[in-house]
Amino acid sequence: MRAPSNQAKTYVGARLCLAVGLLTLPIAARPENSKPPQDPPAAPASGPQVELRGVEDTMQASQEQRRKLEAEIETMRADRARLNAALIETTGNVQATETKIVEVEKRLDTLTGSEDAIRRSLESRRDVIAEVLAALQRMGRKPPPAVLVRPNDMLEAVRTSMLLGAVVPELRAETEALATDLGELVRLRQAIIADRTMLQANLGTLAAERQRLAALVEARQGSLASAEKALDVERQRAADLARQAASLKELIARMESESSPAARAAEEARKAEAAQRHAAEAESDDVKARIAAAPFKDPARLAPQIAFVDTKGLLPLPAAGTLLKAFGDPDAFGGSERGLSLATRPSAIVSSPTDGWVVFAGPYRTYGELLIINAGGGYYVVLAGMDRINVDVGQFVLVGEPVAAMGDGTAKTAAAIAIGSAGPILYVEFRKDGAAIDPGPWWAKADMEKVRG
Repeated sequence: MRAPSNQAKTYVGARLCLAVGLLTLPIAARPENSKPPQDPPAAPASGPQVELRGVEDTMQASQEQRRKLEAEIETMRADRARLNAALIETTGNVQATETKIVEVEKRLDTLTGSEDAIRRSLESRRDVIAEVLAALQRMGRKPPPAVLVRPNDMLEAVRTSMLLGAVVPELRAETEALATDLGELVRLRQAIIADRTMLQANLGTLAAERQRLAALVEARQGSLASAEKALDVERQRAADLARQAASLKELIARMESESSPAARAAEEARKAEAAQRHAAEAESDDVKARIAAAPFKDPARLAPQIAFVDTKGLLPLPAAGTLLKAFGDPDAFGGSERGLSLATRPSAIVSSPTDGWVVFAGPYRTYGELLIINAGGGYYVVLAGMDRINVDVGQFVLVGEPVAAMGDGTAKTAAAIAIGSAGPILYVEFRKDGAAIDPGPWWAKADMEKVRG
């Protein structure tokens, strides 16, 4: 008869040695500072010359890409429909990429948090692991006696067997738990590296799409700004009215009565509404069904195809981000929210959520950069908190067309201060006949699910 110690010691000792070895990895090797493994670079033939050649090649490739882009846009400049289609498509690509980036960043936050929790758990068990290893080493130096060889040590063998019988199962359970945690730590590291690689790829795609979008916006506004001096006068007029207006309702009313472009926009909205009523009376049910099924399909349209009230459940959110406040939620002043607030990435692109005419574009009180779109039928869409607006008063914009860009969150708006957010906040409000209404029924369901996470 032998004391049951050798196999158990070997199993426990081997697994604990593996655990301690992995636990003692330097903290500096944590994955948030790591990058995907790359092939070692080849030895340079002549350092500065090779670097200079690489810079020249990069500049040449960038210039070539820019020339191709300019040539492509020049062919679109005279074709409004093609230009609008390219603007909407590129804006959609940018916002889809921004959505992917937001999702990856959220996943990385979760993975990093899980990794930190496992590391803290393993760190807290260092003393226990050291004590167990020390005990195993002592047992290795003085193993329990073999009864057949030393029959006089029967009592010591029995005591050792009883001790091992009590301790080894506990050690085995501890090492199993350690092995599981270490396996999960390795999996998390691999997932973090994969997500960081994906994030870098998405950021590269985003940069290229933004370059294209900037060129398209420049082409669109260039074709509209034939009378730049008149535009400057109207911008100054809008700024003066914004300083005088005490509320959004008053601002809209004064712009449409005292600003020529805004007045023309309001008149166009009324004409479009009347045309929609006449068309609804004259058109067949088949035509009405086709228009209702694809109200935003024609990029050359100069007025909304259907009434704003009929676009419920169809409108896209104006930016990719996370919903922080919805209509009716408690605000920071004891009341309730009159719109919704989206946390966006810095420099996120803001698109028009509706067809309509711009009646105000510029800074207004604590709203930051404010954009008001007349959607017809007495409905207005208010967008606030942007850093830069790239449309002008009187301009007709399409659903999905880029109208503004967010900042980096350093310029605090009323919405950002009320929420206490450190990043940029886009505020969206729908108004009907001067009063704020719930925009919820108008948003496409898929978009709302994305921003709710």
